Amino acid sequence: MKFKKLIVSLGVVSAFFLSTASTPVLSSEVTIKGASCFPIGSPPGRPFEGVVKEINSRGKGVIQVKLMGGAPAIGSPFTLTQKMSRGAYDIVGCTEAYYGNVIPEAPVVRLTSKPAAELRKNGAIAYFAKLLAAKNIHYVGRHNDFGPFHLWLSKKIDKPDLTGLNLRVAPVYTAFFKKLGATVQTAPMPKIYTLMENNTVQGFGWPAGAFAPPWVKVTKYKVNPGFYTAPLQTLVNLKSWEALNSKQQAIITKVVMEKEAATEPGNASLAAHLKKNEAMFAKGGMKTIEFTGADREYWSKTAMDEAWREVKERSPKHGPALEKLFR
Repeated sequence: MKFKKLIVSLGVVSAFFLSTASTPVLSSEVTIKGASCFPIGSPPGRPFEGVVKEINSRGKGVIQVKLMGGAPAIGSPFTLTQKMSRGAYDIVGCTEAYYGNVIPEAPVVRLTSKPAAELRKNGAIAYFAKLLAAKNIHYVGRHNDFGPFHLWLSKKIDKPDLTGLNLRVAPVYTAFFKKLGATVQTAPMPKIYTLMENNTVQGFGWPAGAFAPPWVKVTKYKVNPGFYTAPLQTLVNLKSWEALNSKQQAIITKVVMEKEAATEPGNASLAAHLKKNEAMFAKGGMKTIEFTGADREYWSKTAMDEAWREVKERSPKHGPALEKLFR
């Protein structure tokens, strides 16, 4: 009898272990791979690093993001979003200036002064998100906006004529600078200082809110008015997104939506940050070139017209419809 009882007991124990081993752990923490289109620790890289930090803080036991690094150390910023769409990363923080090779309509989120809340209400964001979804990318939202771009120069100009200047550019304002007579070249952000220092370029476009402090030493002039806006977006590989459960998706969405709401145009935080940077420019001896009257109107109109012309030329099907929603 004792032997039979022992056999029965062992059978019960074995059955228990087999059943628990085959039961999925539904609440296990998931780790996804993240990457940034900017150098880790740089002014434009910090906002996405903040997104990752907040997701990891709220997502303990649910979801974590392992930040693998930032461009250009991990590769060109212009191919990072492409790589993410193919599965190299799950989530990225990037600017649309770097993923025009994914969708030609990418610049439209920069060519607007409308709040993100209005763009979501009028269907603009949904339209844009659908174009990205066709490329296996889920658009979460805008996690930061550095305000308007400016032209920064080592040489003074008196009117909106860039003839004779070689400028470092990103794709989104290349058409604008070329229209005004400049020659242009692309280069990674970390090379801007050296290019300006050795006079390879005499200027570059960049938002004042993301200005790298060392550049003050090689930059003598800031041109007003600014143009466009400088938003950063959080994007997720669509297949990776669909593999997450609703709770994991909700944490990412909530963090980014809070950032989006906090960085609407005219927000106090950006205003204070820009004021602080203006003090840094003045301390470094930088002067402001202020276009007024007809020159100011021509400068601003050319910036917008050339950008939208390029979008509609590259995307004749979607460009006109997007212009009605975003402009």
